[in-house]
Amino acid sequence: MSDPTHDHSDFIHSEAFLHGLMKRQLKLSIACATAFIILLFGLPLMNYLAPDFMGQRVGGFTLTWLILGVLFFPYVWIIARLFITRSIALETAEVQNAAEGNKR
Repeated sequence: MSDPTHDHSDFIHSEAFLHGLMKRQLKLSIACATAFIILLFGLPLMNYLAPDFMGQRVGGFTLTWLILGVLFFPYVWIIARLFITRSIALETAEVQNAAEGNKR
């Protein structure tokens, strides 16, 4: 028989629940930030190390301007979309785990 004063909302607002969720979201944030920083610093680095390669024409643009002017914005949107969907999935999974843990 379960205690009516103890429901799963108590665990959802507990320190253990929030700590676990925040830890997983921190890992996700670091992964997304790393993907952004690779492009942010990789583009100037590639221009410095391989100017001939980055200067070749692709679709009427140099490769540098194709990446910076055309592909950068969709790349950032993809990173943001991945972060949001995975963050929501993490929260949903944590809530389901909490609800299953309280059923026992």
